[in-house]
Amino acid sequence: MKGQGAGWLFVAPALAVIGLFFFAPAVAALGLSLTDFDIYALADWRNLRFVGLRNYTELLANPLFWQALRNTLYFVAVGVPLSIGASLAAALLLDSRLARFKGFFRTALFAPVVTTLVAVAVIWRYLLHTRYGLINYALGAVGISPIDWLGDPRWAMPAIILFAVWKNFGYNMLIFVAGLQTIPEELYEAARMDGASALRRFWHVTLPGLAPVVLLVSLLTIAGYLQLFAEPYVMTQGGPGQSTVSVLYFMYEQGFKWWNLGVASAVAFLLFLMMLAVTFVQLAVARRRGVL
Repeated sequence: MKGQGAGWLFVAPALAVIGLFFFAPAVAALGLSLTDFDIYALADWRNLRFVGLRNYTELLANPLFWQALRNTLYFVAVGVPLSIGASLAAALLLDSRLARFKGFFRTALFAPVVTTLVAVAVIWRYLLHTRYGLINYALGAVGISPIDWLGDPRWAMPAIILFAVWKNFGYNMLIFVAGLQTIPEELYEAARMDGASALRRFWHVTLPGLAPVVLLVSLLTIAGYLQLFAEPYVMTQGGPGQSTVSVLYFMYEQGFKWWNLGVASAVAFLLFLMMLAVTFVQLAVARRRGVL
């Protein structure tokens, strides 16, 4: 009993911080989502009224919310595999015996993660410029007509995905590098002696050894990509034609543009439930496959 008491004493500060900065805001958001909290209630709490589930029913009947949800799911479905694939490929290259200047390349590939988003977004807007952009210049060199990356609803979200993958893949890359270094070299030597090709060694040695790391990276990446906001806010402001409005961007507009804070809280809580459900599904699949 004394040991348990000491343990709770040690974790008490961490639990207090988690309760203050996670559970308390979550409960507050749930409470506000059941009210018509707006700028008038912000000025005078007597204007606050309890509306029950009205905010949720109005959200489910709002076409723009469903558009934002489709955009977000599209971003996650395409961006997450690309990000994880790019991260794993870069990690395999850095972990290779043939790689040189590993420290330099790790720093260079990780640099976009810690670079200010607004600064790199300005550069990418020039790269994606319809007439003067370097990307369209390269496409023109092979006979492809210029693409209006940020002005065409068909191409705006792919441009956002490309930018987000470039910006964030370095973080997962370092996690994969650390995971690769935990796989015993003896397993690769045994596979080589059995005549396994490089592809078979990757499939039967590397991937099973990285299974817990892949689970962690996928959880972090999906959770982060479901919270898409900064990229469309900086590059397209949700346009063109609402093609890059995400759930979080929709919540921002409801809360800080139209001051419908009750509706914004409902959006936040729905997004929280969505992330929670996705996490539980991933963990359940991982347990069934023996990863956990």
